[in-house]
Amino acid sequence: MKQILFAGVIGLFLTLVGTPLLIKLLARKGYGQYIRDDGPREHASKRGTPTMGGIAFIFATVAAYFLAKVITSYLEPDPNVDAGPTFSGLLVLGLMVGMGLVGFLDDYIKIVKRRSLGLRAKAKMAGQLIVGIAFAVLALQFADNRGNTPASTKLSFITDFGWTIGPVLFVIWALFMILAMSNGVNLTDGLDGLATGASVLVFGAYTFIGVWQFQESCANAQTLTNPGACYEVRDPLDLAVVASALMGACLGFLWWNTSPAKIFMGDTGSLALGGVLAGLAICSRTELLMAILGGLFVLITMSVVIQVGSFRLTGKRVFRMAPLQHHFELKGWSEVLVVVRFWIIQGICVIVGLGLFYAGWAADK
Repeated sequence: MKQILFAGVIGLFLTLVGTPLLIKLLARKGYGQYIRDDGPREHASKRGTPTMGGIAFIFATVAAYFLAKVITSYLEPDPNVDAGPTFSGLLVLGLMVGMGLVGFLDDYIKIVKRRSLGLRAKAKMAGQLIVGIAFAVLALQFADNRGNTPASTKLSFITDFGWTIGPVLFVIWALFMILAMSNGVNLTDGLDGLATGASVLVFGAYTFIGVWQFQESCANAQTLTNPGACYEVRDPLDLAVVASALMGACLGFLWWNTSPAKIFMGDTGSLALGGVLAGLAICSRTELLMAILGGLFVLITMSVVIQVGSFRLTGKRVFRMAPLQHHFELKGWSEVLVVVRFWIIQGICVIVGLGLFYAGWAADK
């Protein structure tokens, strides 16, 4: 449990201190955001704001994870808990770093070529597919002494259910989740602090889920009041450490990313956050629950789907502009008002998701 606390605090400290250093470095090199001409006019003032800020919380998360391991190894380690890195934790972190690298290449090309579109669509998709397939294949390896691998070939909501879909279909399903969440966060990252704050809430939820799954793990069935209401998750406590590190790192980054933003996360950050959210859902056996916990990302993604579909079928637009946050900007809402109200929506989604998670456990007792 100490690892969870240390990971969150270290992640918070590193981004609070490190982000302004990154801002100075990016500003010195002229790595500023390119603003689309067809976006809201109020966004023109943001042109030139340093981007690729995802570097800060990616580095802080990885550093916080490993530093928490090192520190707690000297502080009366719990003999019943594996204090070292686990395959689940490393795979989720690897997915974050890999997706962040794809986003970094996209951001870098935007900056160098001075255009709003970076990597070509095929190249960007290829990078995401390579990272996603590598994660999905490796997540079915490394079984523990109970036979649990980081991921399962069964679909899951609050735990695994139904029949095994097999490794091939699992890889396809995992890819869909990774692509959907990474692009969902990417679409949400349109206003100062919106995606960062929403992500903090989801990572907080996964910290709680990891701790709860560890306490109610089937590996501890002999000490449970109801062994039937337990979780077969390979490394739940370590997933909580990763989620806590992410929560702290994103919270510290939000200090500099909130309106008026001193730095943007860029595709470096948004693709990394979406990827790691999908990774946490897959490894914690809460895949379908992610659609509720990350409800804001789903809502914003669907607004784009609806807008594009409506325009192609009828020639008419449902919203003044998509993604959804820009629709409300064009209706006269201030940027801060949109962000705060969307954070409230995301908070409600997290509360509902955690409520369903608990209700599923309580129903089995």
